[in-house]
Amino acid sequence: MYLMKQQSRRTFIKLAAASSALFATGTTKALATPTLLRRPIPKSGELIPAIGMGTWVTFNVGDNISLRDQRTDVLKTFFDLGGGMIDSSPMYGSAEDVMGYSLAKLSNTQGMLSATKIWTSSKDEGRSQINDSFRLWGLKKFDLFQVHKLLNWEEHLDTLRERRAAGQIRYIGITTSHGSRHSEMARTMETQDIDFVQFTYNVEDRDAEDRLLPLAADKGIAVIINRPFQRGTLTNRFEGKPLPTWASEYGITSWAQYLLKFVVSHPAVTCAIPATSKVEHMKENMNVLQTRLPDIKDRQRMLDYVQSL
Repeated sequence: MYLMKQQSRRTFIKLAAASSALFATGTTKALATPTLLRRPIPKSGELIPAIGMGTWVTFNVGDNISLRDQRTDVLKTFFDLGGGMIDSSPMYGSAEDVMGYSLAKLSNTQGMLSATKIWTSSKDEGRSQINDSFRLWGLKKFDLFQVHKLLNWEEHLDTLRERRAAGQIRYIGITTSHGSRHSEMARTMETQDIDFVQFTYNVEDRDAEDRLLPLAADKGIAVIINRPFQRGTLTNRFEGKPLPTWASEYGITSWAQYLLKFVVSHPAVTCAIPATSKVEHMKENMNVLQTRLPDIKDRQRMLDYVQSL
């Protein structure tokens, strides 16, 4: 394990050096002229904002018009502040339907990168879920379709490749969460032609540093990070505790920003997708795109500080 950690550290340093021309990692220039933080999708070079949004729980509000309109306000704020990736799934109850409702009400959805998933063991049902997602979102083309939690990924990836070849989907990928099935995900990354992977990574759940993050960088696969707050567990744990004095050097004014900065400052991470139902929290999250990132030494300092609390 020690050797693996050392290898991961060396990989991190190489990646950080290679990406320093694109991303603010603590330079004087970054302090003077902060820019919107974007990361490239390795397979295409397309740049996307490093903070996206998830819809698990937060957009599952059923037919309640008041709650749907509140979520529309959250989505409007996301786009107004430069947001791109929106991630959902058939697993998330009414989230896709609510997303379609909100998108239809907005005049500005420029820059959106639409992402959803197949979530079924049945190949035929997977095809139906794809069609349902197009209808629910009100889209003619999806940017990204993923196989949720690696469920029957072999057959579903074949289906997604067909849709990609037909021009209906731009990118395909696989997902997991909660630190599960990392070995299977790594094998899939090593053997399959995929554009994206999605898994959990945060200041506490860091197993992905050992294998998945270095492998994604080596294979040229974009990385989406879910559960950057452990669905609120981390922000609740640190609520009321003081931020370190040096956090202001990175424009950090809240624990949510602290946690997101740690995640997206890893050079193999393409995008994090925190979920929120509140406009003020969306503003807080999106501010991370406009302030500089910690370098490798300060990432360690971030870990040391939270472990001391």
